[in-house]
Amino acid sequence: MKHILHLKSSLQGAASYSIKLGHAIVEKIQTKYPFSTLEELSLVDSAIPHITPHTLRTLFTPAEMLTEEDKKSNYLSDELVKQLLAADIIVIGAPLINFTIHSSLKSWIDHVTRPKITFGYGEDGRPIGLVTGKKVYVAMSSGGIYSEGPGKANDFVAPYLTAFLGFLGMTDLTVFRAEGLKVPGLKELALEKAIDSIKID
Repeated sequence: MKHILHLKSSLQGAASYSIKLGHAIVEKIQTKYPFSTLEELSLVDSAIPHITPHTLRTLFTPAEMLTEEDKKSNYLSDELVKQLLAADIIVIGAPLINFTIHSSLKSWIDHVTRPKITFGYGEDGRPIGLVTGKKVYVAMSSGGIYSEGPGKANDFVAPYLTAFLGFLGMTDLTVFRAEGLKVPGLKELALEKAIDSIKID
C-alpha cells in the first residue's frame, strides 16, 4: 500500500491546470496501487508563512537546545516534515509563475529543509539527502512552451525542483507538463496532451 501526498500551489483553484494535471497523476497512481491512501495539501490555502529570522534560527538549532517558545515556533515545520517523510509518492503541482514556482511552494520547501532531519553533510563536505525512497511527480503548467526552444532557458521550475528535491534525497523525479496554455492552436489540447503523457513507474 502506498501513501500519496499531493501538494497544490496554484492560485486558480478548481480552474487550475496544474491541479487538474495533478489529480490525473493521482488517479493513475491509484489505478496502479488501488489500496493507496491520499493526503492533499493546498499550500496557498494553508498560508504557510515565510521564514523569519527567528524561525531560521530555531530550525537550525539542535533539539536539545530549543526553548519551549522555540518548539512552538517549529511546530508547523515539524508537522510538514512528518507529512513528507510519511509519504511514499509525492505529487507536486507547480504552475510556472514569472518563470519560477509560486511563493507558497517555496515556503513549504523552506520549512521542510531541516539539518540532520532532511539533509546533512558527509565528512568530505558533500551534502547528503536524508529523504530517500520517495517517488516524486511534478504537475507543471505554463502559458508558453518551456520544455524546448527559446523558452527553455527561462524555465526555473523543473530544473529548480529537480536540483533541490535531489539535494534532500528525492532523486527519482518525473515532470509532466501542461504547456502552451495561452498559445492559440496549442491551448485547446494542452491539458489532454499532458494527461495522455502520464506514465506511472
